[in-house]
Amino acid sequence: MYKRDLELARKWGRLTLYLQKTIGKRPKDLNAVLFIIGVHELGKGNRNFSKEEKQDLMHIAICKVLSLAGYYELKGIDQEGWPHWELVKKLPRFDLLEQEHLLREHVVEYFVHELGWNPDENPAE
Repeated sequence: MYKRDLELARKWGRLTLYLQKTIGKRPKDLNAVLFIIGVHELGKGNRNFSKEEKQDLMHIAICKVLSLAGYYELKGIDQEGWPHWELVKKLPRFDLLEQEHLLREHVVEYFVHELGWNPDENPAE
């Protein structure tokens, strides 16, 4: 494992501990964290979402975190308050592990730059 991968793993572990402290439950995987981001970006609070809405929330989260690298751009908000994104830069061809790595990097960046989370703080404090 490369140093960069180890650093990302450390930050990811701290992020999941931070989320556990913040929301009371530790996210079990990347999809759970993406769901949290989607709910946050929608801005309507946590409620019961349909299966289709959950998929839409995941899409919102992926677009948002990848917008930090210039892949997506927010095009607007619809009448129900849901954001809509447009792909503006072609995504690189990655296998599943590389895709997950890219998303994790940008999820960490999202929490740092969008929400002011500090990955160097001890999450147990």
